[in-house]
Amino acid sequence: MVSFQAKRTLTVRRELFPIRGTFRISRGSKTEAAVVVAEIDDGGTVGRGECVPYARYGETVEGVAAAIEEWAPAIAKGMERDDLHSVLPPGAARNALDCALWDLEAKLTGVPVWQSLNLACPPGPVTTAYTLSVDTPERMAEAARESAHRPLLKLKLTGEGDLDRVRAVRGNAPASRLIVDANEGWTLDQLRHFGPLLAELGVEMIEQPLPAGADDDLLGFRCPVPLGADESVHGLESLDALRGKYQVANIKLDKTGGLTEAMALKAACEAAGLDVMVGCMVATSLSMAPALLVAQGARFVDLDGPLLLARDREPGLRYEGATVHPAGPELWG
Repeated sequence: MVSFQAKRTLTVRRELFPIRGTFRISRGSKTEAAVVVAEIDDGGTVGRGECVPYARYGETVEGVAAAIEEWAPAIAKGMERDDLHSVLPPGAARNALDCALWDLEAKLTGVPVWQSLNLACPPGPVTTAYTLSVDTPERMAEAARESAHRPLLKLKLTGEGDLDRVRAVRGNAPASRLIVDANEGWTLDQLRHFGPLLAELGVEMIEQPLPAGADDDLLGFRCPVPLGADESVHGLESLDALRGKYQVANIKLDKTGGLTEAMALKAACEAAGLDVMVGCMVATSLSMAPALLVAQGARFVDLDGPLLLARDREPGLRYEGATVHPAGPELWG
C-alpha cells in the first residue's frame, strides 16, 4: 500500500446507460442500467470505480451515492483500501471506492493492479458467457439462433415452462455450452424435477435455484448438474454457509464490496473446493475491468454487461465475439 500527501477529492456521479431491448430475470425487467461512479482526484491524477446498486439487497442509487459521499472527508485525509473494510459492509458503495483506490494507486505509481496483487502473470483474454433474458420459448429460441455462434450461453429462467425454454435454446444453439440462472425462482420440487432433464440437455450449471433463505434445503441434496450460489454469496463471511449445498460460487464485486475482498473470496473458495464463477451486474466496461482480474482461471466467466448495453464507455473493453480482453490503463488499473 502506497500513501500520498496530496489532498484528495472525491466526486460521485449517477449515470444511466440504455440497454439494448429489455433485460428480464425472474424478479422483473429493466431497459436501462443505473450506475454510480466514484472518482478520487489526487493532485490531478484520478482513480475511478463503478458500482451498480441492487434493490435485491436493499440498495438504491440515491442511497449508495450518499453512502459514498459520506466518506469524502476521510478520503481527503488519506483513507486507504484497508480502512474501507473496517467501516463499510460488502456492497456497491464499498465496491466503487475500493476500485477507485486501486485505480488511483496504479496511476500514481505506474504499477498495474495485477502486479500489486502479486499475480503470476498479466491478465489474459477470457471467454465470457452471453446472457439470454427470460422470455417465451419462441423468443428465447430466436435469441438463441442469433447467438448460436457464442460458445457459452447463460439462460435466465423463472420456474413454470423453463424446460421448454431450455429445449428451445438447445435446439437453436446446439454447439453452445449452457448454464442456467433461476434467480431464486424455483422450488425444491422443481429443482428435483428439472435437474436430471437439464443434465440430459447438457446444462453445465444451475445458478441460484432456490431463494437464498432456503439454502438449508440443499443439504444432502444430490443434483446431476452442479449448483451455483449467487444471491447466497456476498463477502468472505458468507462462504461457510455454502458448504455442502453448492459446488460453484458466483463472485461479483458489487456483492463482495470491491476487488480486494473478491480476490480474497476467490482464494478461499478454491481452498474450500468450490469452483469459481465471476459475474457482473448489467454495467459498463468500468465495472468489468477489475472483475477481469478475478476471472483469470475461473471455471465460468459472465462479464457480458457491456454487450447488453446500447452504448458503452469510451474507451471501453475490447470484445471480440465472446472474448473479452483486459483493460488498458486509460480505462482502469
